[in-house]
Amino acid sequence: MQAFRKLSSKVMPLDRVNVDTDQIIPKQFLKRIERTGYGEFLFFDWRQDPGFELNDARYKGAQILVTAKNFGCGSSREHAAWALSDYGFRCVIAPSFADIFHSNAGKNGILLITLPEEQVATLLERAAKTPDYQLSVSLEDQTVHDEQGFSASFTTDPFRRECLLEGLDDIGLTLRHASALDTFEHQHDSAFWLAPRPASAPGA
Repeated sequence: MQAFRKLSSKVMPLDRVNVDTDQIIPKQFLKRIERTGYGEFLFFDWRQDPGFELNDARYKGAQILVTAKNFGCGSSREHAAWALSDYGFRCVIAPSFADIFHSNAGKNGILLITLPEEQVATLLERAAKTPDYQLSVSLEDQTVHDEQGFSASFTTDPFRRECLLEGLDDIGLTLRHASALDTFEHQHDSAFWLAPRPASAPGA
């Protein structure tokens, strides 16, 4: 997983509440067996509208998504995080997120930032009206700022923050203990193969 420390990027606004995972990645695309390739189907139904933000050339290359409250609600599909990441989004800012989506995003290297609704409204307005509007995010300092005077602090769960800073997903966390796991496996195998065989039953 790619580590997240600092990011300066163009911003895409998505001023919609209760964006659920079925809109982020519709169910017909969940049959894929890979974790990649979902980006082209991100917000598939909404992208049929030429005026949808993801179709707007102004936001091409944006790695920061600013959206309204309760983002990622609905089913628990991890594919939603895969689709956002595969498309190129590395950070999502909103007033609130669904709990399971929050966990899935962190495990896939996406930083979720929770800010008060009035601050998010400011960012949504600036991203919609300012050409090439950019934000700078620092997970190290837990701050967000732009070049127009906006500045805010955010908090992140310490464990999730460490994982993002170090680029550790569940596999990476396990591999941190590779030496101890190897020692355990060696001792287990030795104990198993050197253990005395049980005595045969009489008459066997």
